[in-house]
Amino acid sequence: MSIEPNPDFYQELLDNLRDGVYFVDHHRRITFWNKGAERLTGFLSPQMIGSRCSDDLLMHVTEDGISLCRSDCPLSATILDGKARDAQVFLHHRAEHRVPVLIRTGPIRNGYGEIVGAFEIFSDVTANTQASRIAELEKMTYLDSLTQTGNRRFAEVNLKSRLEDLRDHQIPLGLLFADIDRFKWINDNLGHQIGDEVLKMVAQTIANAVRSSFDLVCRWGGEEFTVLLLNVDRSHLALIGEKLRYLVEQSGIRQDSRFVSTTISLGGTMAQPDDSAETLVERADRLMYRSKTNGRNRVTLD
Repeated sequence: MSIEPNPDFYQELLDNLRDGVYFVDHHRRITFWNKGAERLTGFLSPQMIGSRCSDDLLMHVTEDGISLCRSDCPLSATILDGKARDAQVFLHHRAEHRVPVLIRTGPIRNGYGEIVGAFEIFSDVTANTQASRIAELEKMTYLDSLTQTGNRRFAEVNLKSRLEDLRDHQIPLGLLFADIDRFKWINDNLGHQIGDEVLKMVAQTIANAVRSSFDLVCRWGGEEFTVLLLNVDRSHLALIGEKLRYLVEQSGIRQDSRFVSTTISLGGTMAQPDDSAETLVERADRLMYRSKTNGRNRVTLD
């Protein structure tokens, strides 16, 4: 005798997945939002059910800065042609930072085979690697406790070792030096608590946007960050700098009814065989200040 599972079984099954899963109808109105989606985005099911995926909640953007929700939505395309799609994008977390996810969409059909909606499955592509890296940093006392990135000591140690790799094995090294624009105004006018939240948001957005297995994000001091990029050339360095600038510009924190956003100014340079850690950082720092004097929220390379 066959036993049909209780309908609640399927919801429990979906809720126990680590991946985020949600369904939309043919108007892209969200009809289901699982526990995995709540965990990965910070948005609870009651907030999402009934809203449209284009209502500026998830705000999927590509690493090139293209907004998929408004111009090239995979769910819309799947509803139209019934084809599954995969993409790697950055979604908007409720805490206002960006999270890199791998998404897959597919059609939902009724009993007649007609497309009546679509589903999206998304998974965090960096969670495991970042968790192991944070554990390693904590063990070595190389962690900045506020931003959960490497601290200045960690940056200095790695700058030295990677410059040795450049000299001994010709492995290219790029450095981006970033500074939060008008951060003193945020602290003085909005308070240090909001300032700390802005620091954490910027750090997490930058860390999520680089290659977790190769690149290192460290808090150099105050509102300054270094990003060490292994095996890149100048054009790649420029693209990464612009991506970081754009993602921070599109992020922010929500404090009561206030939305606090900020920007960063960056300087970027390629390491040379005769560089020391000090000369490399000083050069990137000077280029960052050139971005400041030229209007902020920009990337300057030498």
